[in-house]
Amino acid sequence: MDYRIISIGTLSQHELWPKDQGKRTPHATTTLIRSEDRVILVDPALPPQILGARLTERSGLDLGAVTDVFLTNFRPAHRWGLPGLTHAKWHICEAEREAIGRSLVERFTAEQDEEVRAMLQQDIALLQRCGNAPDKLARQVDLFPLPGFTPGTCGLLLLDATTTTLVAGDAVATSEHLSQGQILRHGVDLEMARASFAEAIEIADVIIPGHDNLVVNPTRRGM
Repeated sequence: MDYRIISIGTLSQHELWPKDQGKRTPHATTTLIRSEDRVILVDPALPPQILGARLTERSGLDLGAVTDVFLTNFRPAHRWGLPGLTHAKWHICEAEREAIGRSLVERFTAEQDEEVRAMLQQDIALLQRCGNAPDKLARQVDLFPLPGFTPGTCGLLLLDATTTTLVAGDAVATSEHLSQGQILRHGVDLEMARASFAEAIEIADVIIPGHDNLVVNPTRRGM
């Protein structure tokens, strides 16, 4: 099993930077994981053409080589690249799929604006295309539920002989959130999000945040 960052994400506005930077288009950090014959792309967050170029630059692969996609949550910033990956299997945590599915259907049923209904229908179709991820996505790649920011936010635990790496999604948003012990402010359940953050810190030697480059867990500086 090996992994590498394909694209470093960004928040629409960084809550912990000292001054207002203005709004920008958010996108999640995209991680490539290879385990035996599986080629897994986590949070394909850039549009397909850009994502394909980044994947080739960083790994020598093209999008056609990807066998599996895993979404740490269903927010748009984590899935802009899905239209270029229709040949792959899409996975998401069952808790996220069920909670978001209920919410989308309720909103679609209540919505009167046809343009908004069409957008919701597209999201419903994308979510239906996602399968419930198994507990073990591949050899040395295990699901690690981290609910709180969204109902079913879920990371991946990458296990090798010497190091435990956690692809944390929005449970650990950036290196500043990690170093300052902070969670994102607009989660659906802040108490649960804090508990998930604490679990991430406890288990991982290396953390891949949802919107930043990988970082060594500050509590493991002597590793």
